[in-house]
Amino acid sequence: MDPHTHRSLTKPPLPRRSDRRPDAPEVIRHWLATAHPTPERAYLEWSEQGVALLPLGRRFNAIRIPGRLIHAAAGSDAPDQVSRMLRDTLDGPVIHDHLSVGPAYYALGPHGRHIAWPGGNDTPLLSAGVYLGVPALERTTPPGTFWITPARYRNDLCRHDPVHRLINTGRRELRAIETASRDDDANTSPPEQS
Repeated sequence: MDPHTHRSLTKPPLPRRSDRRPDAPEVIRHWLATAHPTPERAYLEWSEQGVALLPLGRRFNAIRIPGRLIHAAAGSDAPDQVSRMLRDTLDGPVIHDHLSVGPAYYALGPHGRHIAWPGGNDTPLLSAGVYLGVPALERTTPPGTFWITPARYRNDLCRHDPVHRLINTGRRELRAIETASRDDDANTSPPEQS
């Protein structure tokens, strides 16, 4: 047997996601645009408005996370700190938008019919039938909708387990802040008069 044959039959271990080399921006743009039934429409919206409305459920879904949970988990609302925390924690693309109720983050995740998402009503999994404003790749700062952590390659998606852990961390931090605030209020209230 040829010694090179044995090597070709053995598959190398899969690289960690963060070890994968980035795709060229035009490859990522094409992957995102083909989420739309008419990809040319996505390209037009990016060039004219900087944001394209793309249907979810075809290439990716999104988990909407209120800014207060992300900021509590990061211990800050400073964009550079939030970006670093999201990059390290989620290892996938996240979009930032400012809604009328405050900031929201959208973690792009896997799509499919039978995706189970254990999040609550305030952190819904958005899928088929929902359109998401997806910024042009170069929009990485405010104002408006922008990538807080941009997509790095085709099929670059956040896994659900890290997203769920991040949300739970944010919830724990918010509870701790609220408890500390109640304790401070109780300690600073005037004594009762008899």
